[in-house]
Amino acid sequence: MNENDSIENVSIAAVPPAGGDGRHLSMFRIFLVVAVVAAMIGGTAYFLHKKESEAGAATTQSWFAPYVDVTATPKYAFEDLTASRHRSAVLAFVVSALDTQCEPSWGGAYSLTGAGDALELDRRVARLRQLGGDVIVSFGGAANSELSVGCTDPTALAAAYTAVVDRYSLTTIDLDIEGSVASAPEVNQRRAQAIATMTAAKAANGHPVSVWLTLPVGLSGLTAEGQGVLTSMLSAGVELAGVNGMTMDFGVALPAGATMAGQSELALTALQQQIKTAYAAIGTSLSDAAGWQLVGATPMIGQNDVPGEVFGLDDANQLVAFATQHNLGRLAMWSANRDQPCGPNYPDVTVVSDACSGVDQSAGEFGSILGAIGTGQPPVSTTADATSTSASATTSGSPATTVADDPATSPYAIWNVNQAYPKDSKVVWHRNVYQAKWYTQGDQPDLPVATADLTPWTLIGPVLPGDHPAATPTLAPGTYPEWSATEVYVAGSRVLYQGVGYEAKYWTQGSVPGAVPQTPQESLPWQVLTSS
Repeated sequence: MNENDSIENVSIAAVPPAGGDGRHLSMFRIFLVVAVVAAMIGGTAYFLHKKESEAGAATTQSWFAPYVDVTATPKYAFEDLTASRHRSAVLAFVVSALDTQCEPSWGGAYSLTGAGDALELDRRVARLRQLGGDVIVSFGGAANSELSVGCTDPTALAAAYTAVVDRYSLTTIDLDIEGSVASAPEVNQRRAQAIATMTAAKAANGHPVSVWLTLPVGLSGLTAEGQGVLTSMLSAGVELAGVNGMTMDFGVALPAGATMAGQSELALTALQQQIKTAYAAIGTSLSDAAGWQLVGATPMIGQNDVPGEVFGLDDANQLVAFATQHNLGRLAMWSANRDQPCGPNYPDVTVVSDACSGVDQSAGEFGSILGAIGTGQPPVSTTADATSTSASATTSGSPATTVADDPATSPYAIWNVNQAYPKDSKVVWHRNVYQAKWYTQGDQPDLPVATADLTPWTLIGPVLPGDHPAATPTLAPGTYPEWSATEVYVAGSRVLYQGVGYEAKYWTQGSVPGAVPQTPQESLPWQVLTSS
């Protein structure tokens, strides 16, 4: 508000003309009155602004969400709150497809559609939302190529970011920018422009998207490359949710007596000052409290890539205390996949594993400690899905037997009490998809049980809008000989049966292709051919 606007309605006694009856006010007294009034108004405005800032800070809730490596094996079930204990997850990493630089992919291994099919990713995201959680998608990472590196067409780049945001109905994204190639000035500029274009369009349509930068830090804060990423975003007008410092792999030996948490505190304190300086450069003055709210921290739990750096449980507790003291906006960890001990069969815990931490811990212990940062969570998607909502009624209490399953819109066969299902079979029941953990027959997928180990089924997630039955791969007549019950087939023999191609795994005669095993021990001789 302009100061002149603030005082335009304040009346001050005018000086009567010479010879009048009114008392004359000296220029000093007039100045004094004006100064007092201005001070009162200015003081009131400052007080109100200060109280408003304090109220905002008081209602701000810090949040924790671990990174999950989506393409890592074994698969981490982020959608299973019983296993993960976290309401939200940062799914990593979306990068350029290997052969099409402007096409987003998961780790260069799966297209968005491919991840939906092979990893059931869309369904698992929907399942997490049924439980009140949500996902953030992280672009970039240390490996592969972040979209803005190879996708040089600004329009196509903005469209690529938008495609990911739209597919997963995201309200928050994470840009993990590492390495000199990904932070080159021209790459920074087109990334910032594309993100500005995408966020402006989403905001105009009533679906704002928060943007976090995740950047490497040293003991003196952001590297020069990281500062370039931050500056480019602010210069392009991107409204950032914050800057998440990767408090790991500092690259220098720990001083005697130093801890990873202590080094992290030095890095984060420097980062907070760099954020304030970067905002000041664009004309925005931040208080210390506001600066800290724009700071996030992500340690690499357990053994880091640098052999002498180990982030242990004590470090986790110390980092939480520091984050709580300064009211950091966000904590994360790399990664939920690693939040478990390596076990006795892992030969050298100083060698980094993507499936365990390399330190003595109980499963999920780092997440439990770091998750104490606060009760908040990133903005939750408000995209409602009637199918997901109705399906969620079957996840507690008695099964909702009134929910009808439609074969025309079910991606897998509807569960049949008389059908036998080998391990990894998928079925639909009460509008949800289940996967068999072991051979089963007659076990209703949503029958209430006390613990997960008492059911042979894993709930993956709801049937989604647009789902349809998986097409059976058929081959043209004459591609292979028609199967005969009297013919003897050896390993490698190929036949057609009801239009579907099969290949024999071993000697067989009279076994009908496509049959279902009737016992867990039964092995069938035929396997489906997906192509000729």
